[in-house]
Amino acid sequence: MNLIIFGPPGAGKGTQSNNIINNFDLKQVSTGDLLRSEIKTQTDLGKKIESIINSGNLASDDVVNTLIRKIISDPKNFNRLIFDGYPRTISQVYSLEKSLKEFNQKVSIVFNLYVDKDIVSKRVNGRVICTRCFGIFNVYLNPPNSKNHKCEKKYLEKRTDDNSKTILNRYETYVEKTKPILDYYNKKGLLLEIDGNQKIDEIYAKIQGILQDIRD
Repeated sequence: MNLIIFGPPGAGKGTQSNNIINNFDLKQVSTGDLLRSEIKTQTDLGKKIESIINSGNLASDDVVNTLIRKIISDPKNFNRLIFDGYPRTISQVYSLEKSLKEFNQKVSIVFNLYVDKDIVSKRVNGRVICTRCFGIFNVYLNPPNSKNHKCEKKYLEKRTDDNSKTILNRYETYVEKTKPILDYYNKKGLLLEIDGNQKIDEIYAKIQGILQDIRD
């Protein structure tokens, strides 16, 4: 099955994707990770993406769609993908459907994690990511420690776009751009709303039950 998880920055999409991966043998596809990987290479495209993200905007559809198609076309990923926050525009929706159809796949379900703005701000401002194991932590809500993080502290980094001004820009952009996408999937009967204000374990318990029903 292929899944999509939506939610504003800090909603916990990445965390829930990791939980699903550990229990359902799926592969997470995060546009943020794909874009950051491109930035790390410091190619011309990577430098362009870095400038766009740091200004609080989103990468173009053409750039993102190209990266996504490469993942879908890989036989190892057949019908086992979790799209984390993608698609973000109607154009990306159509591109995703086209690519999935081309490789004989489809979207099984779409989750939307809705979260209050103040909760989002706290989650994002406290977020740190391990550049070695790619674990995601929060200095306020889920601090890295010897039990949940085995890598050295030197690998923990705060994303350059995790600041209050950028968070607000990204949140407003999300609200404006994503609503039509949610409406689209809702009309197709694929959208399920999840309260993302709850604790991580409570959120995942609901998601896990839904996915088990689909798999069974």
